Formats: sequence, C-alpha cells, structure tokens
Amino acid sequence: MKNPLPTLALLLCCASTFSQQSQPSSPVAPVAQSVSVTTTLEPLPLAESNRSVDIISPRDQPLVSNSVVDLLRQDPSLNLQSRAPNGVQADLSIRGTTFEQSLILLNGLRINDPETGHLNLDIPIPLDAITRIDVLHGSGSTFYGSDAIGGAVNLLTQPPTPGLTIVGSAGAGSFYSIEQHLRASYTQGPIAEQLTGSRDTSDGFIPDRNYSSNALASETWLTTKPGTTDILLATSDRPYGANLFYGPYPSWERTKGWFASIQQQLGQQTAASFSYRRHSDLYVLYVDQPAIYENNHITTSYEGALRRADNLTPNTTLSYGLEADGDAIHSNSLGEHARNQGAGYANLSLRALGKFSLSLGARDEVLSSNGNVFSPSVAAAYTLTHTTRLRASAGHGFRLPTFLDLYYADPTTIGNPNLKPESSWSYEAGLDWTPSNGRLTLTAIAFRLQQKDSIDYSKLALATDALTFAEPYQAVNIQNLNITGAETTLRLRLSENQQLQFSYTAVHAASPPPNLISEYAYNYAAQNAIFAWNGTLPGTLGHQISARTQVNIVQRTQHTAYPLWDISLSRNTGHLRPYLRLLNLSNTGYQEIPDVPLQGRTIIAGTEFNWSRR
Repeated sequence: MKNPLPTLALLLCCASTFSQQSQPSSPVAPVAQSVSVTTTLEPLPLAESNRSVDIISPRDQPLVSNSVVDLLRQDPSLNLQSRAPNGVQADLSIRGTTFEQSLILLNGLRINDPETGHLNLDIPIPLDAITRIDVLHGSGSTFYGSDAIGGAVNLLTQPPTPGLTIVGSAGAGSFYSIEQHLRASYTQGPIAEQLTGSRDTSDGFIPDRNYSSNALASETWLTTKPGTTDILLATSDRPYGANLFYGPYPSWERTKGWFASIQQQLGQQTAASFSYRRHSDLYVLYVDQPAIYENNHITTSYEGALRRADNLTPNTTLSYGLEADGDAIHSNSLGEHARNQGAGYANLSLRALGKFSLSLGARDEVLSSNGNVFSPSVAAAYTLTHTTRLRASAGHGFRLPTFLDLYYADPTTIGNPNLKPESSWSYEAGLDWTPSNGRLTLTAIAFRLQQKDSIDYSKLALATDALTFAEPYQAVNIQNLNITGAETTLRLRLSENQQLQFSYTAVHAASPPPNLISEYAYNYAAQNAIFAWNGTLPGTLGHQISARTQVNIVQRTQHTAYPLWDISLSRNTGHLRPYLRLLNLSNTGYQEIPDVPLQGRTIIAGTEFNWSRR
C-alpha cells in the first residue's frame, strides 16, 4: 500500500454513512466526560491539572482489547514497541521520548522496574481489574518523581457495584491462541471483594515465539469510620520464546511479578499508602543450551506516601505530601545494589479566577547518592469564549539510571556506573474547542522537550559491517536531544451512541551526531495517525452489537509508514456475549523494534458469560 490514507478515509466515510442511515435522527445533547471515583488520593487529579490528559475507560468498551497494551494504542502520542502480543514484552514511550522516560503507576503507586525500562509494561494485574487509565502527556515529575519525563500512565481500580457479579470469557484463534479471563466481585455493606484472573497462550507465529501470559489479582475494600481501606494483592507469570528479541539467537525469557499495596483513607482529605513489588527476570541466550549464557535478575521496590488535600476555598485546593521509595537488585551479572529516595511536594490549584485557572507545583527529591532534584511546574488555562479554552504549561522532569544502565556488561552492551541522572524541561500550549451543539470536540497542542544528560546506548560506525557489529553499545549521557511536536484529536458524535475519531501526533528530534549509531533515543514514531469509529448497532432478538474499527498509520524515523487495521464486534446484552476480533486485517508485515518481526493477520473469537445479582 503506497498511500493508505485515501483508502482508509473512504472506509471511515462508508462506516459513518452506514451508521447515519441505520439510526433515526434525533437531537444530541452534550455529553460530559465521566470520571469514576477511586480510593486513591493523588498529588493532583490529572483532570484538573490544565494539562494534556487522555482518559481511557476499559469497562466502556468491553471485549475490544485483550491487554492494557492494546488499549493504549488508542492514543497516538504513545509509542508502543512490542516484541509479542498480549503485553508479553512491550516498551512504552510518550511524545518521542525513550521507553525509560515514561512512568507506569498502579493506583498512583510506582510499578516501573528498576532493572530496565524494557519491563515497565510487565503489569502485575489483569486488564479486567482496571476501570480507568489516565495518560498524562508531558513531564509529570512534580507529581510522581523519577522517570516521568515524557509523561505517566496511571492504571486505576475502583470498588465493584453492590451485589454479586461474575464475568468470564474464553476464546481462541490464529497461531493456536487461547485466552481465558475471569472477574468475580461481591459487595455487601462495608465490605467489597474482587478477584480477577487472565491466561493467554499461543504457539507463536514463527519458531520460538510461543508465550504464556498469566495474571491474578485480589482486591479488598473495607469501609470503616476513618475511611476506606484498599488492599491489593497481584501476581503475574510470563514465560515466552524470545527469538530475535536481543539479536539473532533462539532465546527464552521468563518474568514473574508480585505486587502488594495498602491504602488507607484518614478522613476525606488524607490518605496513607504503602506498596511492595518484587520482580524476577530470567533470560537464556540459547533455549536448548541454557548453560552457555543466562541472566537472572531479581529486583525489589517499596514506596510509602502520606498525602493530603485541603480545600482552602470552594475553588482553591492545596495538595501536599511526603513520599519515600527504594529499589534493590540481586543479579548474577549486575551484582547487588540498592538506593533510596525521599521527597516532599506541594501543589496549589486555583480552578476559577474569573476566566482563568492556575496550578503551581513543586517537588524536592532527596537521593541516597547525597544529591537532590528540584522539579517545579506551572499550568494555566483561559476561557476565551464559551466554546474555546486556551491552556499552557511548563515543568521539570528527571530520571535516575536503571541498574542495567549502570552495571550491565556483555560482548554487545556495556553499562556505565558514572552516568548522570537525566533532566528536562517540558513546555506545551494548546486549545480545546467545543461548539455549542456538543457533537464535536477538537484539541490541538504544540509541545517542546529540552533534555540534558539523556541516557542512550550508542557506538561509532566503523569501516565494515563486521566491525560495526563487533563494536559494543556503550551507555552514555548525550546532550541537546530536544524534541518538538504537535498532537491533535478530533471527535465527532455521529448519533447518540456512535462516534468518529481522528487523532494525529508528529514528533521531530535533531539527528544523531555523524558516525554515531543510536540504539534507543532516535528510534521513535515520527508520525502516528489514528482513524477510529465505534458505536452500537442493532442486532437480532433485541440484542445490541458493540463495534469498533481502528486504523493506525505509523511512520518511524528513517522507515516507511505502515497501516494496521483492527475490527472488533461483540454483543453487549444478555448472559452470553459472543465476540470477534480481527487484528492486523491488512496483514501488514512490520517491526516496532528493529529486526523483531510481529505477527500478521490474526482472528480471535470467543464468548463471554456475564451474570450479576443486585
């Protein structure tokens, strides 16, 4: 497909024409974005931050995706670099940054792996446990600390509805894929319990690319006089064939994760939280001969926080708190290392100063290496007319090197214990436009990221290919890696229950120095466009069909653009709800990570059982 854009536009026009013909015309009232209530007390609710925030609600689009990674592909500012399906191993970066510069949170608590950013999306809980995903574009270090240079993704859970609910599904499809999911919840009075589990397996589309992705979680909510107690226990186990993942080797890898957290509300304005995470990563270079070379890493992390929010006036909120966290690693190749950080933060949010709103924040992070990092931020918005809102923000971000950045060494990659922490300044300005009829919303934003001491793996290009391969990648601090870009999203509500979306993000960074080969910093999605239509169609016997079609067109630096077309259909009423997912319908051959091919056309079909008693 030399130029897929005209064809995709025609497909979407046909879809919108069909939807308009199949639904009676009726006035459409403006629809407000609903935000579910959670027990998490964040440094600042992202929806009130005057920042670029995308909110994804998995429960509003059931059976559309099989993993958190697939859901995140709905945001074109996120660059997902997968090695295998269903979240087996995927890297996430935001607005052209590296994957280690994006922070992943679970109920506001860090789940980034200190070993390597390659494992940040090795999420310990099943998709079925998540009710909302908040995606912050741009620096979030003022709110959350290290790693949030490009932004942050916060996975949120919430107590189930009263009564008993059981939702289970099973499906199968291409490449001998099997998926099984379960969510069972019970709420009675002050006690609520939810158990979720998932298991996804495949024989793989090429040899040594089989996988098994398993996750299990239990969450309990107890409402007492001081406030709600939220106890979350989760574990995951993901063995998979790693053929070509890190070079031309028939490798094998297995990751295991354990996560436990407790959050306690102390009245309506204060919350205390503590989390513990343990993660293991076993890598074997030759799957049939593990004795030749293997790495075995075990990391542990903890985080404690005490947070409070005071409403000084009806439109003014002061949020502040103290946090402490620590990381440790025990590895046969990296050795044993540990570090700790402590931080204090404050944020003043003024939501209505006439037509203005303003947010001022600051964070000071104290490092166990006898240094500290100060990260201020400011965001403001101005209501120009009743349909147009202008906003702008600036903030400081930072990232500590991972243990792999500091201490790893093999014939192809060498770490650097003298690396400096990364730092950055992020700027953005944009507008939100919503005509009075409420059917159309438009958001357009321009952004700039200026970095200092960025960490990358690079090597000099030598005379021949053989020598170039022999030259190892070295972890180094690089300068002047500045990123400029723009993002826009247009949503058009075609009818009461159907919507058309067009989103586009473009990113540009300066070229690497001459004769320098970069492994990560310059491998980003220069352009990413999303065309999507979703809605509800009438079915037989009074049932309704939820449908979604999405086309991604991705163009990575120094590569040709490629399209990915997905379609999903599912019944959304009744106890038995059949579903069908058609992935990569165009059968595009593509690579999100250089030299790691991904599977072609994939068909998955199954049935969900949905039962509840209030």
